[in-house]
Amino acid sequence: MSLIVDAFGRKVEYLRLSVTDRCDFRCVYCMGEDPCFLEREQILSLEELAWVGQAFTELGVKKIRLTGGEPLVRTDCDQLVKRLSALPGLSELSMTTNGSRLTKFAQKMKGYGLARLNISLDTLKPELFTELTRNGKLERVIKGIDTAKAAGFKRIKINAVILRGQNDDEVLDLIEFCRDRELDIAFIEEMPLGVIDERKKSRHCSSEEVKAIISQRYELTISDKRTGGPARYYTMPGSPIHIGFISPHSNNFCHECNRVRVTVEGRLLLCLGNEHSVDLKAIVREFPADIEKLKTAILDAIKLKPKEHVFGEEGDVQILRFMNTTGG
Repeated sequence: MSLIVDAFGRKVEYLRLSVTDRCDFRCVYCMGEDPCFLEREQILSLEELAWVGQAFTELGVKKIRLTGGEPLVRTDCDQLVKRLSALPGLSELSMTTNGSRLTKFAQKMKGYGLARLNISLDTLKPELFTELTRNGKLERVIKGIDTAKAAGFKRIKINAVILRGQNDDEVLDLIEFCRDRELDIAFIEEMPLGVIDERKKSRHCSSEEVKAIISQRYELTISDKRTGGPARYYTMPGSPIHIGFISPHSNNFCHECNRVRVTVEGRLLLCLGNEHSVDLKAIVREFPADIEKLKTAILDAIKLKPKEHVFGEEGDVQILRFMNTTGG
């Protein structure tokens, strides 16, 4: 049982640990067009990341997901996977990736103990893919997905952010792609992070709109599948896959939030929708051999976890950090 319990009685059992703010893509919903990345001394080292992971697992966290940026641009990520997967009490180590480097790393990561993969894929049109990612190549990602399946990863999940007027006409194509390969898929409402302008507001596409599109072809049935995250899953006839919806705008899931994030700068981010955070890096570097001080800081920090986020349409304070600096 997790010892990390917030003021509202929610137990934190899930850590999203960012290993880098860098990425080989520049996705429009994740970062600015000309991002400024952190210097090496500003980010947690492999040893510090492993130390943070150990502290959380000793406090009862059962799941760790590695995020970025793109985790696989960090050359020592495989060694971090090896160290974290050996932690007693950890039931699952997973990763969110853009898939572009899986042809090189999938087999090694599987061998080192990585259990599950979430792979971002928003379009099956090569030109639009390059436009949305600002420089990515669709064929590399699809090859990476196929390589990961061949390496033995089970229940790979595709993450798709649907944007009105850009890729909302591909919802059914993405469904068929996942049916053919037996991949789960989660459709995600765009997170209102970074600078919120009229263009970003106008491209918002709700989970209900995506469900309506799918229902034109397949009847959706609610599933009891849960992965520890905020997605609500459905099934459809003739396929074993699950279709998830993550709806930070239209379906507030804060009452059952069981997760926190640690950014690559070592900030314990207690809620995606506000700026409540605590600097763990300072503690790790001042007391590099004292895990009890780190654990105490985590337990003290959890008291700041808010009851809920507020992602509304008008008048809310904007969260000006982009997703690549937050951790996916």
